[in-house]
Amino acid sequence: MRYTIALATAAVIASAFSAQASSLGRPCTTAPQSQWLSVEALKAKAEAQGYKVQKAKIAKACGEIYAIDPNNARTELFVDPTSGEIVAKE
Repeated sequence: MRYTIALATAAVIASAFSAQASSLGRPCTTAPQSQWLSVEALKAKAEAQGYKVQKAKIAKACGEIYAIDPNNARTELFVDPTSGEIVAKE
């Protein structure tokens, strides 16, 4: 019984973090799309900070970059598409 409760609790916490991180609960910018950088420019900004970019896209007014960080750990970066500034990491 305790094991089942612990697993259920862990699943709820994991899904809450996953849902929050994937959408951030809000867009990364409210600026019009005409002011956004290209995906290539966002990748270049991440690479300049030491990340090895594997995949990048813009979704829901937020750049999403899947990369290897300078410590060789997988990470997902959420970036403001107007500046390339990292607003969150997962």
